[in-house]
Amino acid sequence: MRLRDRRVLVTQADEYMGPAIVELFRAEGAQVMADVSDLRASSRCDELLAGAGELDILIANLAHPPCAAAVTELDERDCRSLFEALVYPLMRLVRGAARPMVAARRGKIVAITSAAPLRGVPGASAYCAARGAQNAFVRAVGLELAAHNVQLNAVAQNYVHNDSYYPDELVTTERFQKHLARQVPLGRLARASESAELALFLAGEHSDFFVGQVVPFAGGWAT
Repeated sequence: MRLRDRRVLVTQADEYMGPAIVELFRAEGAQVMADVSDLRASSRCDELLAGAGELDILIANLAHPPCAAAVTELDERDCRSLFEALVYPLMRLVRGAARPMVAARRGKIVAITSAAPLRGVPGASAYCAARGAQNAFVRAVGLELAAHNVQLNAVAQNYVHNDSYYPDELVTTERFQKHLARQVPLGRLARASESAELALFLAGEHSDFFVGQVVPFAGGWAT
């Protein structure tokens, strides 16, 4: 019961790491609000936070297809879509959640981002740019909030089993298994529950000295 009676909001709870985080946090005693609404509208994040009430923990879990394309073929609409789905909602969520947390001088915010910009993925430059913006935002704001005893950190993951990026129909193919053996020193995908455990640590009482950290979670693919 590591999160007994903590009030938690998880965004995009039906995608990416949402299902695993919701399951684990509830098992650890948290009161979890699992939101599945579209957060791209500029007013939606404020509406969501107002309806959620006082929060102890915000899990900003945001996902969008990578829109893979060579840089010479980048579609501006795809670039805009990535930032509207990943970057601006994160900024709005953190801004809104931080206000009462700063006033109360306590709170945890965990962003589920990506390790892709830590190393770079050819053919996914727009995705790396959006995820990199998320990570840069976490680093800067994490330092800003630290003085108010509010901890903001990120789980920057890759090669983690989830339906958004690594569904069963992909990971079971021979081609992907060969790719995995070449790219990931551990030679396997992480289980979704393993990433959720890292999010739990960053959201819990033993991570107070972590501020503005973008923690790589990629089996050695990025460090």
